[in-house]
Amino acid sequence: MAGIRFSTVTVALLVLFCHVGPSMAVLFASLNKTLVVTASPKTNDVFYAGESKITLSWNLNETLLTSIQTESYKSVKVLLCYAPVSQKDRKWRKTNPDLKKDKTCQFKIVKKPINSTSLSSPVSFEYLVSREIPSAFYFIRAYALDSNDVQVAFGQTTDKNKTMNVFQIVGISGRTKTIDIAAGVFSAFSIITLVFFFVMEKKKRA
Repeated sequence: MAGIRFSTVTVALLVLFCHVGPSMAVLFASLNKTLVVTASPKTNDVFYAGESKITLSWNLNETLLTSIQTESYKSVKVLLCYAPVSQKDRKWRKTNPDLKKDKTCQFKIVKKPINSTSLSSPVSFEYLVSREIPSAFYFIRAYALDSNDVQVAFGQTTDKNKTMNVFQIVGISGRTKTIDIAAGVFSAFSIITLVFFFVMEKKKRA
């Protein structure tokens, strides 16, 4: 009976471990910066949601990697992240050291698998800024994920304090450049029409 009880407890613990393991907290500070991430935006550049394109690339820094680490890297997920200036007084954008609770990087740009080629050669991607992106200042961060989609490493386009290469995205507020141009043309046409009728009325009276 004791042996049976021991086996039952062991199985229960194994099931619990398998269930809890992948969902355990991952702290940002525990990640190695083994991804090299570059992107076209530079400090204070301005982009427009639904219109502008961002070119980016990433690769693994092999000088900081071990073979064991490399084997655990299965994919790379690239995200658009709020800069500190756009997080101030906004709890829904707050940074948390626990990545499951962190709200810094809310917008997925792309996710790609890691293969033998992408271990050393840069992977490039052109991103059309989504129409859903709100107005704010951003930087770009990439996470290396394991087979359970858990973050195991990172890289980003900014520095530790998140001040370098921070760029602005202007969100869609109901008005677009096309609408503004159309409104401008209509206004100009209206003024010309008024002037025309004013001149014609003066000629009639003369």
